[in-house]
Amino acid sequence: MLLSSVSKLVSKSLSQQVDFSLEIPPDKKYGDFACNAAMLLAKELKKNPREVAEEISQKLEKNELVQKIEVAGPGFINIFLAPAAFHAEFFEIEKAGKKFGESKIGKKQKVLLEFISANPTGPLTIANGRGGFGGDVVARVLEKAGFEVAREFYVNDAGRQIILLGESVQLASKNTVYRIQNTEDLYQGEYVQELAKKFPAKISKDAKKTGEVFLQILLENEVKPSIEKMGIKFDKFFSEKILHDQKLIEKNLEKFGSKIYEKDGATFLRTTDCGDDKDRVLKKADGEWTYFAADIAYHADKFSRADKLIDIWGADHHGYLGRIFAAAETLGRRDDLAIIVTQLVKLFREGVEVRMSKRAGNFELMDDLIREVGADVARWFFVMRDWNTHLNFDLDLAKKQSTENPVFYVQYAHTRLASILEKSGDLDYKNGKIELLIDFAEFGLIKKLAELPELIVEIAQNYSINSLTTFATELASTFHKFYEKCRVVDPENPELSAARLRLVATTKEVLRIVLEDLVGVSAPVKM
Repeated sequence: MLLSSVSKLVSKSLSQQVDFSLEIPPDKKYGDFACNAAMLLAKELKKNPREVAEEISQKLEKNELVQKIEVAGPGFINIFLAPAAFHAEFFEIEKAGKKFGESKIGKKQKVLLEFISANPTGPLTIANGRGGFGGDVVARVLEKAGFEVAREFYVNDAGRQIILLGESVQLASKNTVYRIQNTEDLYQGEYVQELAKKFPAKISKDAKKTGEVFLQILLENEVKPSIEKMGIKFDKFFSEKILHDQKLIEKNLEKFGSKIYEKDGATFLRTTDCGDDKDRVLKKADGEWTYFAADIAYHADKFSRADKLIDIWGADHHGYLGRIFAAAETLGRRDDLAIIVTQLVKLFREGVEVRMSKRAGNFELMDDLIREVGADVARWFFVMRDWNTHLNFDLDLAKKQSTENPVFYVQYAHTRLASILEKSGDLDYKNGKIELLIDFAEFGLIKKLAELPELIVEIAQNYSINSLTTFATELASTFHKFYEKCRVVDPENPELSAARLRLVATTKEVLRIVLEDLVGVSAPVKM
């Protein structure tokens, strides 16, 4: 909010518009914002940058929200805001309350966000955590930004993996020494043996039928309960099997028109017209649909239900991007599809990496991780790294209940805020005189609070959800500095105390919004 306000002030002071930037200087002696507009404008006007900067400064200094302007270096404009600017900003934040950070940039557009979509032939592992927790945070931010979001899980309940699951359960039911069999393609985790023992009556001689039955058992008894523990609620579980059974593949592929052609008995989609390296097979010569056919039929179905699609995929799907984007372009919807590819997750326990493989049976379950470190910690650790970086999950750090643990550090700030308000006694701070706040630490805290709306807009556009945990950490740090510098409750100065308590209450609400509403972790009042 402050950023946009200052940006408007600068724009009004320019003789012609340029695409300038505003930055927060690392040292407050250089002002609240540094602007490069003069240097950019000087190029257009063919004038000396410092001369242009002086002209802009004279106009800016006339505004009551500006305390002073300094021209630095080759023409940077350092803007020092007047106390009135911070006070006005505070009132806007406080007035917004629980709605602080909401925007209308989404314009009620319907976004269909598909994430996790783990192959339900086994329990959820920590490999599913990145897309799971991250997808939920993307949805929360988009909703805050004014989009209508539908969360969807694509259930891969068709294809070869169903037969493999059925064969795995059949073999496990025969009391065979399971792991030493020549069955490297089968699922060999202990969960398979447990399933066979628990539901023997549901095992038939037909591997496909057995696989279909046990996949549903896994979905309802393993996958969905794990999703619930992760704090995620899906609006729809879409079955791949329905695409086949209800002939939806054929119906949706009709939307591709003349881009589909026959060759050597097989059916192809002409994706090379849209940048793909080769045309892709939709139906093999033996009449079997490919996974690609089902996948683009599913995307065509999703496009019919939403203005924009967002897919979150694991790193192993990176090579699949080109053909899906080509299919979307064929439908004329390329700009309406965004795909986030997550990088690998590695779990470290006591400095040693724990290997994960669902088929080999050596994997870490999401349920076990949540049981060990808690849902809050698990979610925070998965969200706090950029999508494009590998995530080394430090289990030892995650288990620490101290401020060394990044989520505890931020939650502790919230408990301290709550404690200050609780111990304020009968002091009525709701009408405290904000004009009494004139300390740099107070202004710094207000300025940090004011960053959230712009951050939400930014994340709604680029999905960089790790910026949220970074902001929360910085807000906690800024508050701690304020608390150390400014005595909040001073019996000898009740008016100043009331003003500072009012700032504390607003800071607590903003931090709660970030924790509970956006990241999806708890905002405790006691720890």
